[in-house]
Amino acid sequence: MKKLLILIVAIAIYLHFYPNAEVTNFYNQKKEYLLDQFAELSDTKVRLKAEKIYTDLEPKMTAYSPEEIAQVKSITSSRANVKEFYHNICQTETRDIVLHLKHQKQVCQVISNYTNMF
Repeated sequence: MKKLLILIVAIAIYLHFYPNAEVTNFYNQKKEYLLDQFAELSDTKVRLKAEKIYTDLEPKMTAYSPEEIAQVKSITSSRANVKEFYHNICQTETRDIVLHLKHQKQVCQVISNYTNMF
């Protein structure tokens, strides 16, 4: 056990004084992945519930077609889907092929009310 600890310290010292770009990139990627996983597991911040967007849109969905309702359900199925839709469709102002333009604007408006909670 003592030899293993000495080996780990020696490697850490070596990498500190003689950094390697590939190792540093690998370390940063794994560190970011672990931090994201811990943040998702702990979920201590106030976060957006994707269902909240759907419940806010429900009164307005009387004019939506069944395909549009299914699309909104798929968008609001998770926070990641909401965030992806907001960044790819709402912020870039590209058209969603399923949603009517007026309905897309309504969905983007409701999502924009909660952008600080992503």
